[in-house]
Amino acid sequence: MDVPGDGGRKEGGPSIMTTEAHPLQQLFVDLVGRHYAEEIGIRDPQIISYVAHLLSEFCDPEQLYKIRSAAGKPLNDVGEMLVESDPVYGPAPSFDRERQVRKHIGDYTLFFAGMFPESINHYRLRRQRLESFVEWMKAGKESYYIVSKFEYFEYAKVAPLFAQLSNKFEECVFGLSRVKDELQEMQHPIFRKDSELLM
Repeated sequence: MDVPGDGGRKEGGPSIMTTEAHPLQQLFVDLVGRHYAEEIGIRDPQIISYVAHLLSEFCDPEQLYKIRSAAGKPLNDVGEMLVESDPVYGPAPSFDRERQVRKHIGDYTLFFAGMFPESINHYRLRRQRLESFVEWMKAGKESYYIVSKFEYFEYAKVAPLFAQLSNKFEECVFGLSRVKDELQEMQHPIFRKDSELLM
């Protein structure tokens, strides 16, 4: 499976929910495109496509927790992921591994900060956890920036996308929060009844 934003590289194993044919992909493209354009002024089709694909991909918990420690334990803590990404003082065996983990940190923090910001405070109660929402935002923004600096060979075409995601990280988080609000409204019984009447 080609992963958007990875220069055509294959990543991980097969995933049942991450292809362009995902049933929610078009809904996510429409929602992200509308909210990003109308509310934060982002009309870049690459950013919209990337974020919509991210939402589809993270419908599968295997993708959400695909980064594993050297012991094989899935990592759900950004602090632990940051340690895992370090190729000099940490366990990352290569700079490619650093890029892979940093890309995931950017995706993970964007997703949680935009869709489930209330869950971030839960992580403050444990050791090695990042201390606040602001630190999550910094980790995500910095991670996309580092990914953007992999600008040679197979990563050359996608490096500018990650530079944009880093530069507009806060706006992308806000846009995702608006997508979340609309998705919640769609679940409201009044909205469902209106939809049934229209059909």
